[in-house]
Amino acid sequence: MFRDGARKSIWQAEIKRYGTVFSEDLKYDVVIIGGGITGISTAHRLQLSGLNCLLLEANNLGFGTTGGTTAHLNDFFDTTFKEAIGKFGLDNVRLLADAGKEAMRVFRSNVTQHSIDCDFEEKTAELFAVDQDQVSQLEDIVDGAKQVGYQMHYTDRIDFPIPFRKAVRIPGQAQFHPIKYIRALAEVFIENGGAVVENCLCHSHEESEEGVLLHTSLGEVRAKHAVFATHTPPGISLLHFTTAPYRSYVIAFSLKGNSYPSTLGYDLYDSYHYYRTHQIDGKKMVIAGGEDHKTGHTDDAGACFSRLEDHCRQQFDVDRVEYAWSSQYFEPADGLPSIGVLPSSEGRVFVATGFRGNGMTFGTLSSAIITDLINEGSSRYEALFNPKRFRPTAGFTTFIKENATVLKDMIGDKIGMDRIRSLAEIGAGEAKVIRHEGRSYAVFAEQDGELHVLRSTCPHAKCEVRWNNAELSWDCPCHGSRFNVNGQILTGPTTTGLERIE
Repeated sequence: MFRDGARKSIWQAEIKRYGTVFSEDLKYDVVIIGGGITGISTAHRLQLSGLNCLLLEANNLGFGTTGGTTAHLNDFFDTTFKEAIGKFGLDNVRLLADAGKEAMRVFRSNVTQHSIDCDFEEKTAELFAVDQDQVSQLEDIVDGAKQVGYQMHYTDRIDFPIPFRKAVRIPGQAQFHPIKYIRALAEVFIENGGAVVENCLCHSHEESEEGVLLHTSLGEVRAKHAVFATHTPPGISLLHFTTAPYRSYVIAFSLKGNSYPSTLGYDLYDSYHYYRTHQIDGKKMVIAGGEDHKTGHTDDAGACFSRLEDHCRQQFDVDRVEYAWSSQYFEPADGLPSIGVLPSSEGRVFVATGFRGNGMTFGTLSSAIITDLINEGSSRYEALFNPKRFRPTAGFTTFIKENATVLKDMIGDKIGMDRIRSLAEIGAGEAKVIRHEGRSYAVFAEQDGELHVLRSTCPHAKCEVRWNNAELSWDCPCHGSRFNVNGQILTGPTTTGLERIE
């Protein structure tokens, strides 16, 4: 199994490969694009509801965020109940709390109904404040939870060797192995008549009264409905301006001795650190994440791993760091995900994105919402997560800030890139976006001197890519498209790689 970065995650293993062809003569009820937890969960639920479904994945199942998640399953969210009440009102946030509980029910039901062996464990979460400012944040979080009837209990101790001022325990959370889970769901989907096609990139789609026509790298496919479970869909959409791509960094390490935490843990830094324990191949490890930043907005991604490791060594008696990787998620302008009809659609094309750090929960919830929208024509969560809901009210300041940043990236990078006389000026192991003879290039030099020279302009919205020295990728700072050193697509929304200069 491959994923969208040079660093191996703790979940990666060889898994079964799926089909690489489909019949252009068939018309499916639903085509789902994207082979992560959102796409597979949705395909599984739709197929079991009696529809004929096809799932398309541009690489292999779990290639994207699901292969790089830390697989916390929470029914409390990065957008706190207190924050959400201020933006959406108490009744809507009570509905949000119900949505989290429904996601947990759906996940547990899938595991139980299909006897899925995915290391699923019920857990208590611990949320802790390490300084006085965080104490105030924590008290607000607890107050918001109380208003919607959500259980959080103050505690005098936590299961982590981290000094704290105040903490709460939150029952009813969970953790699991994400690749084992989606692989099992995919098998159930196929056993019930569904089809999976890997290495199939969806370039674009057309919608008409007859349904949806999808143009892919393997040909055209027709369906009554389509679901984009790819963070953001191909093309330029409202969603590209109401969500922003971020990267988060993860390390997995063993401890000296055998005193491993048995709970899920979260501090309240901005960005916060998150912790859990998992056993892989008989070896127990702590998985810790943090150091988040907007994609393409750091000069040294490798330093993020160093800072995360330094932080963990200050808190834990670390023996050895076994894994280190990063992953991508999308921040919504108003704090809530977009799950429902694609803004440009007349009702036949659906999307799920903007999950913040709660992708496993909202990806699971998306399967229930989209299935209800297709089969019943409505969902009780339809208005709350409506992708067309954005107005100059909730989250508008964030909306303006993100779009101002995109505009700066589009213009500023073209002015500020290095200018060189010869490609020989790029040293071994270096990567630069350069201006040469009136054209811009992304250049990476291998240690042996071999040069990889690409056009540096992202085909999606014409921003200039930036080098990610941690994952050895070219990242677009505008909408999060990413490319390997040969220009091949790692992450959308682009559907075209960077042009390679021979």
